[in-house]
Amino acid sequence: QVQLVEFGGGLVQPGGSLRLSCAASGFTFSSYAMKWYRQAPGKERELVAVIFTTGRTNYADSVKGRFTISRDNAKRTVYLQMNSLKPEDTAVYYCKKSPGDSWGQGTQVTVSS
Repeated sequence: QVQLVEFGGGLVQPGGSLRLSCAASGFTFSSYAMKWYRQAPGKERELVAVIFTTGRTNYADSVKGRFTISRDNAKRTVYLQMNSLKPEDTAVYYCKKSPGDSWGQGTQVTVSS
């Protein structure tokens, strides 16, 4: 059974940084691309970043240059380093394996002064 547990969110001031983690189990982690999504209040869930099995990464234009996705296959964990945070980054952040349908509970990120 696929399990994804996101953590590391919190309240941070604009310009600050957070590092999100997603611990995965129930599948061969190293064989899947991993994605981070976010969903802000009243908005649809959007793709933020993806890291492929090769280590290649892609980012949404809104976070390019500020966020970095990485993975540690030995720890079965994917990370999202978020720098220069803006109020519009406020959302619940989720990780997901690709392909796959399972979602974790998400972790809340709030950027506010």
